[in-house]
Amino acid sequence: MATTEPATVPDQRAEAEARPDLAGRYHEVRGLTERLAAPLSAEDQTIQSMPDVSPTKWHRAHTTWFYETFLLNSYLAGYQVHHPAYGYLFNSYYEAVGPRHPRPDRGLLSRPSTAEVGIYRACVDRVMDDFLDRQWPAPVWDLIELGLHHEQQHQELMLMDIKHVLSINPLTPSYLPIPAPPPASSPPPGWMQFSGGLAEIGHWGKGFAFDNECPRHRVYLEPFLLADRPVSCGDWLAFIDDGGYKRPDLWLSDGWNTVQQAGWDAPLYWRRDEDSWQVFTLGGLRRLDESAPVVHISYYEADAFARWAGARLPTEAEWEAAAVVANNNAADDEERLLDFSSLHPRAGGGFAGDVWEWTSSAYLPYPGFRPAAGAVGEYNGKFMVNQQVLRGGCCATPRGHLRATYRNFFPPAARWAFSGCRLARDLSPT
Repeated sequence: MATTEPATVPDQRAEAEARPDLAGRYHEVRGLTERLAAPLSAEDQTIQSMPDVSPTKWHRAHTTWFYETFLLNSYLAGYQVHHPAYGYLFNSYYEAVGPRHPRPDRGLLSRPSTAEVGIYRACVDRVMDDFLDRQWPAPVWDLIELGLHHEQQHQELMLMDIKHVLSINPLTPSYLPIPAPPPASSPPPGWMQFSGGLAEIGHWGKGFAFDNECPRHRVYLEPFLLADRPVSCGDWLAFIDDGGYKRPDLWLSDGWNTVQQAGWDAPLYWRRDEDSWQVFTLGGLRRLDESAPVVHISYYEADAFARWAGARLPTEAEWEAAAVVANNNAADDEERLLDFSSLHPRAGGGFAGDVWEWTSSAYLPYPGFRPAAGAVGEYNGKFMVNQQVLRGGCCATPRGHLRATYRNFFPPAARWAFSGCRLARDLSPT
């Protein structure tokens, strides 16, 4: 999940009878945020372990600020903001809205306290209850729906960020007491064959989408093969044992420089314990499960592994075209998303849902893309540089948040997201 907030596609699709459901969804989404924060102490919620990580209480406040700023303060006559300084403290990247506290310094804010952030959320929720009972034109309802999907993005970020926070604590504390799953077998990967040809990708206009998923357009695909499962931890161990992190011939130049400077020799959260490997999870430190999908790898690592394996990463167009076919012939992967009994990738899943999968595609606008108007349109178009696209969702993605056209994006060196990879190969036409 990206750390930015894409804008929604302006949509006149939702008829009046569908609108009351947004009130129920609002409370469901807001309640899940609080459930995710509940296992954490006030101290846990204040720490920022690196510049890319935001404190839990900041996420809780920022998502509240979004509704207050773009809905209540914009459309509710006479509304008074909860605190005049919160706009500065909890704005993320919206230049059009005004100045903001530096992102790397969010962990220095001991005030407002975690309890005060909870009061802020409750106060805004009470006003939103009345707001949701009123009649509004379609663009306002679309903005409410954007706010819900925006908060779901931050729910995944909350788990990503607190995992990093807890991982640097020598006590290796767990987020929740989650038992390790029983050992599972990891069959050799199979290959799904796709004949290529002309395909359409992008959102088709039914239901919610972020504007970076549009417009729908045609692409030509050469015949290709796609692995039927993500790369596993056992696969990755073979890469390590074969000197994968020590061979510059496998790496992009920027990737090799990053490996050298950062001292990478394994995925993030892997720890060597004498002759075996352990991995830090939201359930604490546990023995590495070789059958599970590898997670917390950068694009650079994924690309190097693919080259080592005699394969490549799929393009995002290949991934989407394959996902449409796979999801039409497989069970729903929703059960793999945000399962509190796991919160870690598991073996044996469907096409998507355990790890975000790096693609070889740079994050660029689709042909004919136009950013949405206003401040909420800031966080797509201007970030379409120096990022790579990921597809598929992960074990920390809220249910009901994904679709085959969803485009996630991160810088190529990022590793704290729940990111893995799936291999592709060219297929010569017959």
